Amino acid sequence: MALNRARTLLLGLSVAGLLTACAGRPDGALIPVPDDVPGTSRVNMVAATVRQRVEGPDVFSGERGDKVSFLEVDVSIPPDGARAKGEVQWPKSVPGNPATDFVTTRLEDLTQKQAEGWFNRKIRKTRGRQALVFVHGYNQRFDDAVFRFAQIVHDSGAEVAPVLFTWPSRGSLLAYGYDRESTSYSRDALERLLAFMAKDPNVSEVSILAHSMGNVVTLEALRQMAIRNGRILPKIKNVMLAAPDVDVDVFRTFFREIGDERPNFTLFVSQDDKALQVSRRVWGGVPRVGQVDPSQEPYRSEFEKNQITVIDLTKLETGDPLNHGKFAASPMVVQSIGVRLAQGQTMTDSRVGFGEHIVQLTTDAASTVGTAAGLVIAAPVAVVDGNTRENYARHVGKLGDSLTETAESGQDLLPVAAHP
Repeated sequence: MALNRARTLLLGLSVAGLLTACAGRPDGALIPVPDDVPGTSRVNMVAATVRQRVEGPDVFSGERGDKVSFLEVDVSIPPDGARAKGEVQWPKSVPGNPATDFVTTRLEDLTQKQAEGWFNRKIRKTRGRQALVFVHGYNQRFDDAVFRFAQIVHDSGAEVAPVLFTWPSRGSLLAYGYDRESTSYSRDALERLLAFMAKDPNVSEVSILAHSMGNVVTLEALRQMAIRNGRILPKIKNVMLAAPDVDVDVFRTFFREIGDERPNFTLFVSQDDKALQVSRRVWGGVPRVGQVDPSQEPYRSEFEKNQITVIDLTKLETGDPLNHGKFAASPMVVQSIGVRLAQGQTMTDSRVGFGEHIVQLTTDAASTVGTAAGLVIAAPVAVVDGNTRENYARHVGKLGDSLTETAESGQDLLPVAAHP
């Protein structure tokens, strides 16, 4: 037992080291700067948050506010030739340089009424009248969430009304417990936001993209909505769950509570997710949904029963040292998310639905194109394919190797199964 605790501590420290190595982001990165650089792109969004408003360059802290606040943000993204898709290029110092860095050009506090006005204007101008809500994960500062969502919207090519919901995260590795409790603190505000959007007569559909611990607040908000209304509101069409830090048993009960009339769910998993390996240890060895092998029972049958499209990213290589943010760091995955949102196309073979597959993506895009089901590179949009919903009775495709446990080499610090 003592050895296991030591291993857990060592694993946590190794992860902390990886994250620290990626740090060095300057305070004040959101201070607006003028942008007259040719070739830059703009993402205009509204952020809704229950974080505490602060004076100074950070705008919102990781502490819990006593009300919902709203902010309109314009993010400038460097020209495509100056950045790699999937990356957020942080300023090395402030103010940032729009030619090479993500920067904001405008920050404007809004009242709730003004935020509703922004949304109504934005959705009417958006082709397809689609909205996308992003709910970030653990250890995220406000500026992290803003720039990451801007990157996702830009790189996906999605023509949507982008709304960021950012909950109180202290942006610290040592604040896991605080962040976890903040998800409960935030669920009512997220439910009200989603209900407002889903009831807007100008809206065609609402999609949600949640990452990591953000899946906790998202599922809780949707569960409350289903209990309150008898179902999740029908305009909420797609729910994309990326690397969910959610107990598999809790995930199972969620689907029992929300009823049969539900959105299309897409689940992104990766068995080599180091952050979820740590979380599993923290929560007593109970598997996290984002790290399961969907080809194994009982997960295979449960995902099939609940008509969840599963995208296995285990073999997909990105620059993320924790393998926890593959969905955003991979241009292939981000662009495939955007296909449905931006173009309203399923890109499937009309005879076969994507949901009949547990789709495995790899870095070799050519190996994922031309299968019997069409372009599996666009797998995350499978949830909107009618054939998928009707024929989600079979899974095919062999998934990759699981993590190797080798006690002699110390690799059992990254276990697939919990140690006794």
